[in-house]
Amino acid sequence: MVGLWVGIALLTLVAVAVLFYPLLRARARTTQTSASEDRQHQNVDIYRERLAELEAERAMGTLDQESFAVLKLELEKNLLIDAQQAQPRVRKVRPQGPQLVTVVLLALLIPVTSLGLYSQLGRSNDLARALNPPEMPTLEAALAQLEQELDRNPENAEGWYLLATTYLNQGRYDEAITAFRRVADLLPESAPQYAGVQGQIAQALYFQAGATMNEEVKQQIDRTLALDPQEMAALGLLGIEAYESARYEEAIQYWNQALNNASGQAAESLRAGINQARQQLAAAGKPVPDAPDAGPQLQVSVSIAPELADQLSPEDTLFIYARPVGGRMPLAAVRLKADQLPAEVTLDDSMAMTPRARLSGTDQVEVGARISASGDAIPAAGDLIGSVSPIDVGTSVQRVEVVIDGVVE
Repeated sequence: MVGLWVGIALLTLVAVAVLFYPLLRARARTTQTSASEDRQHQNVDIYRERLAELEAERAMGTLDQESFAVLKLELEKNLLIDAQQAQPRVRKVRPQGPQLVTVVLLALLIPVTSLGLYSQLGRSNDLARALNPPEMPTLEAALAQLEQELDRNPENAEGWYLLATTYLNQGRYDEAITAFRRVADLLPESAPQYAGVQGQIAQALYFQAGATMNEEVKQQIDRTLALDPQEMAALGLLGIEAYESARYEEAIQYWNQALNNASGQAAESLRAGINQARQQLAAAGKPVPDAPDAGPQLQVSVSIAPELADQLSPEDTLFIYARPVGGRMPLAAVRLKADQLPAEVTLDDSMAMTPRARLSGTDQVEVGARISASGDAIPAAGDLIGSVSPIDVGTSVQRVEVVIDGVVE
């Protein structure tokens, strides 16, 4: 911020100097003009005195008329020559009081007006935040704030769900189960999220029991599948129990079924489990079911134009995505670091943002890449971007080359 204000002060001084320079220059020239005028007055006085002397001599008879005329003409020539030599090349009028006041007022108005406009239209606060970003709260501090918020607003189902998943990730299974059940109490059974919450309860009970399928876990799974036979968490647990019991065909069946509602990292985990189960069957010499169809795949190669390469920072974030033509929500996306360029990724249904928005559900997409300094998923001015559109999805593997060659305005 100090550099910003120093720069503003220097530019203001330059602007004031531009206004005052003509005034100072005019004053200097006015001094020169005044000296020239004084010399002209002296020459005129000398001319008059000499002319009076000639007229007196003519009156006394010591100078005839012809000589008088010649000498008078000589005086006039000398006076004319002196006047031409004394005249300045450029004549400026001395600035008067009103002109001086106007210049001074303009010089004062420039910084005052500039600062006023900057306070209204400038973004000094944004610059200050960028130079001194606020410290991010720790997980413990954020969790404490969430718990305090739920004490004040205990009917906040979304807050309870976030708290429950945080407890689950921290291994605090008792508290996670209590929080998930609180969410279930707040949601009506007709809500589309209700079955998913019941599946999360089954998962928390499974981990609470030391990753064993006890009777309580089985009852919770049955309760969940009665609400939604395709619920992913419950089917995933059944697949784990079947795999650990060497019932690999059942595990593959459960996990394939769970894939119908899986996306992102969950879908990748299920596919990895299915592949391991297939390998176990092959090692035992048993028939191996076909691998699940990953659907259409886009093999995307991303590079950056040479003229933009010097704008990269190793800490920048690279987003590679496919979205419907004219749409905004990605159907598949990958997040990398900018220093991984040039990059190659494969986009498919396993990277779907939601189970209902997949590559296989559309005919044409826009494939793009964006580099963000902030790491924000929402495009911002200054981000580097490139895209190719339209791309036919089809059913086979397709290669797409994207060059990042533009800047978001």
